[in-house]
Formats: sequence, structure tokens, C-alpha cells
Amino acid sequence: MSSEPVLLGKALASFDALWSPRIVTSVNDYDVRIAKVEGEHIWHAHDDTDEFFLVLDGELRISLREPAGERTVLLPQGAVFTVPRGTEHKPYAPSGASILLFEPTGTPTVGDRHDEIPKHVDSTTGHALGA
Repeated sequence: MSSEPVLLGKALASFDALWSPRIVTSVNDYDVRIAKVEGEHIWHAHDDTDEFFLVLDGELRISLREPAGERTVLLPQGAVFTVPRGTEHKPYAPSGASILLFEPTGTPTVGDRHDEIPKHVDSTTGHALGA
């Protein structure tokens, strides 16, 4: 963790990989991560933790599978949303977005339960291979 301010724009400009979060700082036992996203992620759930999203740029949609059925939330730039623990969800950004995530250190990007992971994604980290 740096003792200097982190410029999110500069941090985001330092990589191009999609759906491959980078840790920018830590708060207690939580990582603050940024990511560039475009297209669809996979359906997944985090059994033991909520997942916090802040849209820094663009627009993010999150489909949720809830007891009452499936729904999608729309997050424009500046919006925040927390997916409750255990809720299956699939983030997607048709036109691309930059997001900030707040999760316990070590939380896998693909959650604890997930759909089949595409061959171009590391099944351990959820990061794009070759990124």
C-alpha cells in the first residue's frame, strides 16, 4: 500500500486488459480494485461476501438472479451498487466502462460458484490470460 495518493485515471491508463481488476490500495482486510470492462462477464456468486461496484466511467449493467426472479440493474457513471453475498450475478458493459470494486482481500473475480469460464480467462484469478 502506498503512502501517496493514487490517481485513478493514471492507474486505469496503465493497463488495457478487460475484466482483470488491479488492486490500487487496501483498507483493513479489503482490496480496492479498479477494472476496465466491456462485453459480458460470467454468472457467478460470492458465498461469503457482498460485492461493491462504483462506476467511474461509462455504464455497467448487472443481471441478478434473486428469489423473486431475474432482474437487471443499470449503473450510470457515478452510481454505486452492492450485490448481496450469495446472489448470482453477471456484470456486463455493452459499450465499456471503468469500475471500482471493494472486496475482502483474496476474493476471486469469478466468485465461489460460477458458470464455465471461457478459455481466455484464468480460472483462479478471473483475469484474462496474457494480460
